[in-house]
Amino acid sequence: MTYTVGEMAKKLGVAPSALRYYDKEGLLPFVKRSSGGIRIFQDSDMEWMRMIACLKKTGMPIKEIKKFVDWCMEGDTTIEKRLELIDRQRDAVLAQMQQLKETLSTLNDKHWYYETAKQAGACAIHHQNKAHDPQEEICAMEGAAK
Repeated sequence: MTYTVGEMAKKLGVAPSALRYYDKEGLLPFVKRSSGGIRIFQDSDMEWMRMIACLKKTGMPIKEIKKFVDWCMEGDTTIEKRLELIDRQRDAVLAQMQQLKETLSTLNDKHWYYETAKQAGACAIHHQNKAHDPQEEICAMEGAAK
């Protein structure tokens, strides 16, 4: 089955302009064109599009995605290069996940802090538990400002 830019964009959940941009940047060398120059997507292009979307979600720059696509188009002689690129991006995603876990932990701590302060009616509840709490000072300043 074949699809227009609009139909493929809808299937992928992206704007048609994104697909046009990807094509302009050389990310879609596999997409056929009609005699009138209109892009014609096929079912087989869906996997390519998903991979491009995946790499984009990891924060990979368009130039790097293009390099990956070009290597794929070159064939098996570039398998090692592709593997290295995927491994680098995978490592970057794992590092991002670790940072997000640490961020979530901080947010969970602050959620607990404010939830217990809310139940007690004041941040001072935490002052009893710690000799010096910078968050208590912030809370006290917020209270004084009201």
